[in-house]
Amino acid sequence: MSFLFSKNPKKEPTRLFFATDIHGSERTFRKFINAGKFYEVNVIVMGGDIQGKLMIPIIKESNGHHRATVQGRVEHLTTKDELNALMAKLDILGFYYRIMEEDEFRALQADPKSVEVLFNELAKQKLVNWVNLAEERLNGTGIKCFVTGGNDDEWEVLNVMKKEPTKSFFACENEKVQVDDDHTMISVGLSTPTPWKTPREVSEEELGAMIEKMAALVPDMNKAIFNFHDPPKDSTLDTCPKLDWTKDPPEQITHGGQPIMHGAGSISVREAIEKYKPMLGLHGHIHESQSVAKIGRTTCINPGSEYAEGVLRGCLVTFVDGEVQGYQMTSG
Repeated sequence: MSFLFSKNPKKEPTRLFFATDIHGSERTFRKFINAGKFYEVNVIVMGGDIQGKLMIPIIKESNGHHRATVQGRVEHLTTKDELNALMAKLDILGFYYRIMEEDEFRALQADPKSVEVLFNELAKQKLVNWVNLAEERLNGTGIKCFVTGGNDDEWEVLNVMKKEPTKSFFACENEKVQVDDDHTMISVGLSTPTPWKTPREVSEEELGAMIEKMAALVPDMNKAIFNFHDPPKDSTLDTCPKLDWTKDPPEQITHGGQPIMHGAGSISVREAIEKYKPMLGLHGHIHESQSVAKIGRTTCINPGSEYAEGVLRGCLVTFVDGEVQGYQMTSG
């Protein structure tokens, strides 16, 4: 009697969608959550800088009208439709806002500490809303959503993500997580110093030490993903205009009327990729440097960012058994 033996069945590839640097934009975050179903992926990953940068007071005037100063221009709003249109615009831009009476506005003007408290309150509330939205939209889909902070995000704000009992949304910074049965991901959201002195910046040495600590948790580097907000130095994922840090605000350095470009990424991130040779590197931070690069065996990706226009840039990545099979940049 003879028997037929079949080979082990092939593993199904994992499909991952990566985006980053949405800076509080409501429309862009909703597109990110919907991308899971739209692109038919198993995992969606947000790579940092999720918090907005500005808060806009909308002042209610005695005649029932409203006014607000947006991007240096005073907007006078005489109807409810105009007010709603302004709030929709601010949601796209990623600006927080609060409708307030004139006396509350003047009190805030006189108390910078109260401004900071209100800003963080609004930022935390939006992030809680986003966690709830992700849970609602992804419930029952099997899609896992991993989110880390970036250098522009405050620890106080990011911490609200971990206080929520969630089934689909996972705050993954400084943790090793299972992306699927075979592949693990480690995430580091801090960056090296920038001209803007953002909330979460560290030296190259400190960032390198953090990466080493996380790398020690990885069981198999051949099947590892490095989700590091800062891109590797001089990799084409970090190309941007060189700035004069002595000016306030920083100014572009030019030569012959043309901006001088340079690699603004992290040396320690690049050294870690060259040392450990993970399967995949997911990066952001430099919005204008949309690129894919190979560093040794590692496929490194920065999808770029166009959040202020409500556009979600991303990258679809397909991998199986420690090998990236393909990738595709997306924009929409």
